[in-house]
Amino acid sequence: MSLVIPDALSFFQLSCGRWRSQRSVHHLLHRRAEAGGSLIVVEDLDPSDSRLGELAVAHGKEASQVIGGSYVRWSASMAWDRSEEGHDGETVFGLIPTSDDGRSGLMLRTMGYAEKAPASSLFAMDSEDGLILETSYETMRVWERFSFIGPDVRVRSSTVEGLSNNASFCVETREQDLGETASAPRAQASASQALSAFGW
Repeated sequence: MSLVIPDALSFFQLSCGRWRSQRSVHHLLHRRAEAGGSLIVVEDLDPSDSRLGELAVAHGKEASQVIGGSYVRWSASMAWDRSEEGHDGETVFGLIPTSDDGRSGLMLRTMGYAEKAPASSLFAMDSEDGLILETSYETMRVWERFSFIGPDVRVRSSTVEGLSNNASFCVETREQDLGETASAPRAQASASQALSAFGW
């Protein structure tokens, strides 16, 4: 089942909630695949939220340009991690549309995932209502596509080109139990059930 999603803001709002993610990353240099998964919590932010205003200013934009966004936090690890490694984090996303229909524009965030610094992405929605992000960092470029195959199941594919060349595929399932949050103790990674570092 597919969903009709009119614009990027609606896509983000539909993404709000608590998600479990299973991920497979293919490291092209090593010719090996790494299993993963993650706990991700996404919260909707009102356009008047001070965090969105601060995000806009940090990127040299006017706060009034941001039509909304999300606060995302995650708890994660990968199968190849050492025991002391973890990938817990949080970020704020803000959307600035550049088209009248709100289906393309600029996405700001307080922290990128390929490099831990403020980042911005170009976003566009395709004919199947998938959300495509293109992000350029100093040392790499990242392409991602998110799509819903139902209200509670989201899939994501990504390609990283640069110092770290990899491709990944991820299935994310919405959880109804709100008792656990992304700040909960991180599960120990294993080859069959690990956690992924990347919420978006």
